[in-house]
Amino acid sequence: MEVMPDHIHLFVSCKPTISPTDIVRILKSITARRLFEEFPKLRKFYRKCGVLWSKGYFVCSIGDASPETLKRYIQEQKSKP
Repeated sequence: MEVMPDHIHLFVSCKPTISPTDIVRILKSITARRLFEEFPKLRKFYRKCGVLWSKGYFVCSIGDASPETLKRYIQEQKSKP
């Protein structure tokens, strides 16, 4: 995982029977709940302003790339302008 100012890179492994849409929905739901529990002011702020996570997301498979290549790519994103 690499946290950027306006998005997050995640490398997730799952069974092929689980859809990417379900993974994203579950991750957004769980993280929002936990953030709101830990930081109650966030809940109050987003109740007035809208939602914590945007509707959009990008998902791709690694194809022929090795897991190590993808992990290195994600780690290097932080150093790019």
